Amino acid sequence: MTDDLVTIRRDILEAALTHVAFDGWTENLLAQAVADLGLDPSYGRRAFAAGVTDLLAFFMAEADRRMLAALEAADLADLGVRARVALAIRLRFDAHLAHREAIRRAIAILAMPHNAPLAAKALYRTVDAIWHGIGDRSVDFNFYSKRALLAGVYSTTLMRWLNDQSEGQQATWDFLDRRLADVMRIEKTKKRLGDLADRLPDPTGILRRIRRI
Repeated sequence: MTDDLVTIRRDILEAALTHVAFDGWTENLLAQAVADLGLDPSYGRRAFAAGVTDLLAFFMAEADRRMLAALEAADLADLGVRARVALAIRLRFDAHLAHREAIRRAIAILAMPHNAPLAAKALYRTVDAIWHGIGDRSVDFNFYSKRALLAGVYSTTLMRWLNDQSEGQQATWDFLDRRLADVMRIEKTKKRLGDLADRLPDPTGILRRIRRI
């Protein structure tokens, strides 16, 4: 993908976000965004071959990219893993505070059965980006278990954030801290179980399949 095309895609996305809260993620949304930019209508399909589905996927990928850029600029040296994960999730949400309705409508679209692969891939890529962004480079069994646990934390925290009217979304960050504390307890329990965990069914097989999509 050329730099010019990436720029066009980002411009179309920004234009679309001004309408999505009212119009939803529809094919008309893509056409309206292209028209707002004064581009030839053909640019819609040139930039997003699969239409609004591609636009939605790009929206989520851009959120991951911005989160990673913000993490790279942050000082993580004195933060533990739990604090780093919390920061990553907060950075991702804060970047789209003005677009909560767009995200809410995106979730409704992704919940449709035919969009299940897109939803699964997007969630996997987000949690994978978080782990990489905070400096985790594990490639053992924990690679999958960490992502499976974080997917649950991320998804439930996202739903809390979408409806949070507290000052500075403090209720969401308190909720996130509790969920991460729960995960840390699970990890400690796994270590105490030792070899027993090796004899249990592997719950992360689905992540291996999603990773290959």
